[in-house]
Amino acid sequence: MKGLPTKSQVMDWIAENPDRATKRDIARAFGVKGADRIDLKRMLRELEGSGHLGRRRKVFQDPDRLPPVAVLEVRGANLDGDLFAGPLEWKGKGPEPRILVAHRPSGPALGRGDRILARLTPVKAEGHAFEARLIRRIGQNPRKIFGIYRTGPDGGRIMPIEKGSDREWRVDDNATSGARNGELVEGESVSQKGRIGIPSARITATLGDPAAPGSVSLIAIHQHGIPDDFGDEVIAEAEAAKPIGFEGREDLCELPFVTIDPEDARDHDDACFAKPDTDPKNPNGHIVWVAIADVAAHVRSGTALDAEARRRGNSTYFADRVVPMLPERLSGDLCSLREGHRRACIAVELKLDSKGNRLAYRFTRALMKSVASLSYREVQTVKDGVPNEKCAHLAADVIHPLFDAYRSVRRAREERQPLDLELPERVIALSHDGTVESVGLKERLDAHRLIEEFMILANVAAAEDLFARQCRLLYRVHEEPAPERLDALREVAQASGLTLAKGQVLRTRHLNSLLAQAKGSEFDELVNLSTLRAMQQAYYHPENFGHFGLALRSYAHFTSPIRRYADLIVHRALISAHGWGDDGLSPDDIDRLEAAAKHISDTERRSMVAERETNDRYLAAYLSERVGSEFTGRINGIQRFGAFVRLDETGADGLIPVRSIGQEFFYHDSRNQTLKGEKSGLELSVGLAVRVRLSDAVPVTGGLTFELLEVNGKALSSLSKRRGPVMPNRGKAKSRRRAVKASRRSERRR
Repeated sequence: MKGLPTKSQVMDWIAENPDRATKRDIARAFGVKGADRIDLKRMLRELEGSGHLGRRRKVFQDPDRLPPVAVLEVRGANLDGDLFAGPLEWKGKGPEPRILVAHRPSGPALGRGDRILARLTPVKAEGHAFEARLIRRIGQNPRKIFGIYRTGPDGGRIMPIEKGSDREWRVDDNATSGARNGELVEGESVSQKGRIGIPSARITATLGDPAAPGSVSLIAIHQHGIPDDFGDEVIAEAEAAKPIGFEGREDLCELPFVTIDPEDARDHDDACFAKPDTDPKNPNGHIVWVAIADVAAHVRSGTALDAEARRRGNSTYFADRVVPMLPERLSGDLCSLREGHRRACIAVELKLDSKGNRLAYRFTRALMKSVASLSYREVQTVKDGVPNEKCAHLAADVIHPLFDAYRSVRRAREERQPLDLELPERVIALSHDGTVESVGLKERLDAHRLIEEFMILANVAAAEDLFARQCRLLYRVHEEPAPERLDALREVAQASGLTLAKGQVLRTRHLNSLLAQAKGSEFDELVNLSTLRAMQQAYYHPENFGHFGLALRSYAHFTSPIRRYADLIVHRALISAHGWGDDGLSPDDIDRLEAAAKHISDTERRSMVAERETNDRYLAAYLSERVGSEFTGRINGIQRFGAFVRLDETGADGLIPVRSIGQEFFYHDSRNQTLKGEKSGLELSVGLAVRVRLSDAVPVTGGLTFELLEVNGKALSSLSKRRGPVMPNRGKAKSRRRAVKASRRSERRR
């Protein structure tokens, strides 16, 4: 070819030969020689300047196309286990292409954030444009970092926000992403060959002022990777949803259903109605209806809405916000059983005898209309005989029949004997500006228990109905304690002078007997905590292994499809089993039930950890204004560096550093988990009542530090003169030491 090629010819050739597109390669391909090389260089510079070409090192490439060999970053896996990646650097005008990573059985295990060199093949497939064959892994998943960015004379630093962490990260001037001093930032670790000392990081995002309202929950959202932003396609599908009509549904709009929720509830999954059973064969029996929002009618398998709901797994609740599983159009409107609005539902009619035993049930797909949205407190006032104006006209025909049915259900519960742990739940109330206004114990009203028992009835009916119809579903599984955990709990009981039966099949009634023995004694909290530690964690699974804690053979989650994906799966299973429509379980849903169960069990645990850490930070912020104040509490953990204390007033946890207890060496008994003073003989162990002074509170980490003042009512100054462990008397001292040692052995066995 004589002369220069056109720009179009150059672009086409580079697209066909991306692996050999240096200036020399291009000149050789078009026969460009001599002085024409200068003009070719000018042409390539113009293409690069206009954005038509990019250059990496000395190789030119089309920024809107990918080369046959590229460096990719693994983005993560879907529920089917397929791994997807994206180009590490994408400068094209459109969205980055999605790349399916072809797995080789002999290849390394890859995870989100891993960087790989791969050979790419364009494909025409739904959901991805390329397939990648791994050549080699070139980088491990960089560690994600969250902290406060601080500038200083020796450069930038990311200060930790994790409780108990003192690790800092160095940030080079060219890796700050514009972060300013004092801002909350997200970053990732940077490899540093041959470097020693403070590790390096680069900032990837700035999250604003850590003291601003909302930052506390924002830290948890980013730290745990909780999705909090809906994509355009998801929002578009939600906004396009329409109210459901009567076709193919039973009309339940004349039944006076009510929703009963917390005062600040934004969505209403469930509604109830009860009445006496007029069947003469069932004297003093009851009919209870439980209606649940029909989310499946709006969220169908295979849609963007469904994929996003499955990815989130559940809603996550913080004191200042909710990260919902579904967009507001559905969660707060079309799928919410709002007062006075007709709403699609799946309902179950339960026939109960006078003792609360279920005689029969019937599921139906229907429309209902709530006559009132009530709070737990409002419903309780009716039972207490002081109803407000809103509830007064509902008392006789709606609310009292609910309590009548509940009383019979309570009798059945007492016969069944589910696990009855007493672990008070703290509630954090925020003011309008996002600061903590108060911390208190969550009320436990009969109105709460009423709804809990009716929801359990409905969940059991759903599980048993689907099992009888041989339809696949997800069970809520809670397995009995492992033998070694049970043995450890028995040791705690014996050391406390209490009895836990041995040599028989464990039932929840045996554990309830132990809890009743400890109730009101100095071992009450220790035995409750030890019993909780002995329990397995509940999870979802397509196989039924029973629910030990509730003393039920079959249990599924059916009653909260707005906020739990597991419930949506159960709804779809009911739709398929009863032939109510084409929006039931799809073949894909059935094929990936086990993967879905694991995923949503993981997202549930993720939310629990995020919520707990957020509460710790709120409590630290609340108590930061009370530094220097004194509090009572109990020791609930021992480490070589100090004792952990839970405050009676707020439930906040903090540390008494061992260095602050006295001018002596403290021996840490790792086996029995005690701290004992070398000179004084002062012994600290789990369960001891203490008085402490708050010496430090760090809201951004949630860390609290205490100074020990009293142990079991005795001032530390007088205790330091004693020798031997601190106990009210020798008999109780011996008993408590045995109990604490057994409790610590229980911890180690877990």
